Formats: sequence, structure tokens, C-alpha cells
Amino acid sequence: ANLALQEGRLVAAQMELNNAQIQLDEKQMELDRVQAMYDTAMKEKQALVDDAEACRRKMNNATALIEGLGGEKLRWTASSKNFQNQIVNLVGNVLLATGFLSYSGPFNQEYRNLLLHLWKKEMDNSKIPYSNDLNLTGMLVDNATVGEWNLQGLPNDDLSIQNGIIVTKASRYPLLIDPQGQGKIWIKNKEKNNGLQVNS
Repeated sequence: ANLALQEGRLVAAQMELNNAQIQLDEKQMELDRVQAMYDTAMKEKQALVDDAEACRRKMNNATALIEGLGGEKLRWTASSKNFQNQIVNLVGNVLLATGFLSYSGPFNQEYRNLLLHLWKKEMDNSKIPYSNDLNLTGMLVDNATVGEWNLQGLPNDDLSIQNGIIVTKASRYPLLIDPQGQGKIWIKNKEKNNGLQVNS
């Protein structure tokens, strides 16, 4: 009788255990679902935190760039104004440069300056704008080219550089009156790699 009673209790306990196991499995599945949702939410949170940090870095960089460029505004404004002046004065400057290339070749520095002064006077009378501080040498040739010419034997004075400009930029063949032979040395060195042939 006791055995039967205990077996009955065992069966009841086994059923209770089975029910508890079923509940435990259900709760475990629910916990797994909630854990998966939690993990997804944490990943989204981390992604948002990373995005926010990236945005903060970009904003800091943009702020630094804007502050850095703020100082350039004055220089850009001045450059823009200078470019506008250059555009307005371009026709007159080109006219002076072409006049220099076409007509001033045979003359010395003093007469070239006189010609330039007379041309500017005529342009003032005709209301043709030009740059008052126009540097024809700087307009027609860059410093690197002048430096190369000096290495090739051209003297560094203004007259010689102007002569070099006329030789290289004018459309007509130049005639060099060259008692010291500096022009001849320069042209030989300049054209050495181009197969220059010299008749002595």
C-alpha cells in the first residue's frame, strides 16, 4: 500500500516536473527572444552612438575649417577685387605689352621708358584703362624663365631681360646688335639642345 502511495506521488511529482520543465522551456524561449531584442537594441544604440561621435568629429572639423577660412575671407575679397581690376585693365595692359614687343626692340632703356610714358599718355587721352603699376617684364615672363636665361648666359639687368623677352616673344626674327657677345652666348646655350647651327 505504501509502495502504491509512493508510486502515485512519484507519478504526480513527475507530472509536476514535466509541467515545470514545459514552463521553464517556454520562459527560456521568451528570455531568448527578449535577449535577442536587447542585443539588437544595444547594437542600434552603439551604432547611434558611433554616428553621433562621427557627426561630432565632422562638426568640429567643419568648425575649425570655417574658422580657418574666416581669416582668408579678407584676402579672397582683396584678390577678387584685384582680379576685377585686372579684367578692367586687361585691354590697356595688353596694348602696352604688344606695343613694347613690336616697337621698342631697337631702343635703349631710357628711350623705351619714354615710349612707354608717351603710350600711357595717349591711352589716358583715349580713356583706355591700364594698370598704373604695370610691370611689363613680370607680365611677359616668369621668374623661373628669367633664372633659366641667366644660367644660359643672359645678364640679369632689366634691358637684357627685356631683350630676351623680345627675342622669345616677338613674331618677327630679331636682329641682335651685340658688341659684347652676351646675346650670342645666350642664344647658343639656349638653343644648344634644339640643334642650333651656327655660321661663323
